[in-house]
Amino acid sequence: MDLRSTVMKSGPAKAPHRSLLKANGLTDEEISRPLVAIVNSVNDVIPGHLMLDKIADAVRAGVRIAGGTPLEFATIGICDGIAMNHAGMRYSLASREVIADSVELTVQAHAFDAMVMIPNCDKIIPGMLMAAARLDIPTVVVSGGPMLAGRFQGRDVDLDTVFTAVGKFKAGEMTEDELCELETAACPTCGSCAGLFTANSMNCLTEAIGMGLPGNGTVPAVYSERIRLAKHAGMKVMELLEHGITARQIMTPDSIRNAMALDMAFGGSSNTVLHLTAIAHEAGADITLDDWQDVSSATPNLCRISPASEMHMEDLYAVGGVPTIMRELDKRGLVRRGAKTVSNRKMGDIVDAARDADGTVVRSIDDPYYPEGGLRVLRGNLAPDGCVVKQSAVPAEMRVHTGPARVFECEEDAVEAIFAGAIKPGDVVVIRFEGPRGGPGMREMLTPTSAISGMGLSTSVALITDGRFSGATKGPALGHVSPEAAAGGTIALVEEGDEITIDIDAGRVTLAVTEERLADRERNSKKPEPRVSKGYLSRYAHFVSSADKGAVLS
Repeated sequence: MDLRSTVMKSGPAKAPHRSLLKANGLTDEEISRPLVAIVNSVNDVIPGHLMLDKIADAVRAGVRIAGGTPLEFATIGICDGIAMNHAGMRYSLASREVIADSVELTVQAHAFDAMVMIPNCDKIIPGMLMAAARLDIPTVVVSGGPMLAGRFQGRDVDLDTVFTAVGKFKAGEMTEDELCELETAACPTCGSCAGLFTANSMNCLTEAIGMGLPGNGTVPAVYSERIRLAKHAGMKVMELLEHGITARQIMTPDSIRNAMALDMAFGGSSNTVLHLTAIAHEAGADITLDDWQDVSSATPNLCRISPASEMHMEDLYAVGGVPTIMRELDKRGLVRRGAKTVSNRKMGDIVDAARDADGTVVRSIDDPYYPEGGLRVLRGNLAPDGCVVKQSAVPAEMRVHTGPARVFECEEDAVEAIFAGAIKPGDVVVIRFEGPRGGPGMREMLTPTSAISGMGLSTSVALITDGRFSGATKGPALGHVSPEAAAGGTIALVEEGDEITIDIDAGRVTLAVTEERLADRERNSKKPEPRVSKGYLSRYAHFVSSADKGAVLS
C-alpha cells in the first residue's frame, strides 16, 4: 500500500528523521510500518476523559495486532459543566476550532498514514470529526463512553438533576444537606454525563455518520466491552488503510442524513445542529436549517433519554443502542442503507443485524412519542434566519405560549433575577448578546433553564437566547436565534414588556412589534462594546459565522 509517511521516513535523505524516531525508542521494524496517529484528549479535568489513557492503550494494542505503529498525541478539552455559568463558558464552543486545527497541524506535519481519535465530551467530538473531514485519511473514532447514572432517594439521577436541585434549594424545597448528598451521588463513575446531553448525542451521531463502530455511543465507560471496542477500533483503522477507505468516503451526504435522522429520532442536544452543520461543511456536504426541519418533519421521535425522561444511556445500551433506533427508522425508509461505515459494513448491514425495538426505551416506528423529530426549527420576525428548540423536552402546555419579554443583556443577570423571584409565570426570558460573535463564544444556558425548572416555572416560563443550550436543558428554551444581537438581529431590539408568541406546532416565534417601530428602535440603538478585546476570543469573534451556519470560522 502507498503510505503518506514514506515522504518523512524513507531513503538516505530521511536518516535525520529516522534518527529522531529512534530517539523515541522505535525500531527499524516499527518505523517501516504504517504510522497511525492516536489522537487523545485525555486530561485530569473532565470526568469523561479520566480513563482515556486506558482506551488509548487498547487502541495501540489493536493497531499493533494489525501490523501498524501507533504514536499518540494530545488535544485540549473543556468540561462544559465546570465552565458553566461564568466567563469560562465563552471558551467552550471556541475550543472546537482549536481542536480541529491542532489535529490538522500535527497529522500533516508528521505525515501520518491513518488515525484513531479518542474524544468523549461536547466540543472535542465535533472538533475531531471536523479535522477528520479536512485530512481525509483512514480514520476511526472511539469514545470513552457514557457515565452510569447515580442513585439518590430511590431514583436514578445525573448532572442535570443537580443543576435543577439548585433552583429547588433556592425555592426552599430542598435542604443544603440534601443538595450536598445529591452532588456526591449524581456522577458516580467516569464517562460522559449519563443523559442524552451533547457529549452522548455526538458520540451516538458518530455511529450514525459511520465514523464509530457500533456501541461507540452507548457502551458504558466502565465496562470491559469499551476496552474491547477500542482494540477493534485500532484493528479496523488498519483495515481501512489497507483498502484505501478515507474519512470523506464515509462522511458523505447520505451518512450526514443518517446522523440527522438519528438525532431527530432520539431527541439529541440542540447543540448537535451546530456541530453536525459544521462537520458537514468540512466534509463538503453542506446542510442548512431548512434541511434540519425537513428531516424533523419526516422523522418520528422514538426515544426519550434524560433530560426528556428518567431513562439514561445505560438503558439505551441495554436494548441495543443506536442500531436498534436505526432499525426502526429503516422500516419507514429513513436510513440511507448504502452509506459506508468504519466497520467495513454498510449501514444497511448494521441495521439488519440490530435488535428490534423493545417498545419502552425505544418505541416502534408505529408508536412514536411524537410524529416529528426531537428538535424543531422555528422562524419569525424574532428569528428570521431561524432558531432551534428541543421539542421532545417541552411540556405539552408550553408548545404554544404568549407572554411579556423580560430582557437581559447577559446570562448572569437573568440567573440573578430568576433566583430572586423576579420572573413570574407567563414571562418570556430573553437573554441576548450571547451569540457566537456577541458572547463571544455562544455560552450554554443550562443554569438559567435549570433555575427556571427548579423554581417551579418550567410549565409557565419560556426562554429565548442567541446563545445555546446544554443537552441537559428541558422546557420551552429557544436557542441559536439568528441573526444574533451582535450582528444586528431583531433580538437586539426587544424591549421589556414586548409581547412574544412561541408556537412550536406552527414553527413560529413572533415579536408583536411593528416593522416601523422596530426600524425606529434600530435607528436609536447603540451597540455595546465588545466584552473581549484581546486574545483568542477576540480573534474568534472577528471570524466566526452565525449559529445557523454552524458557527464555523471563515
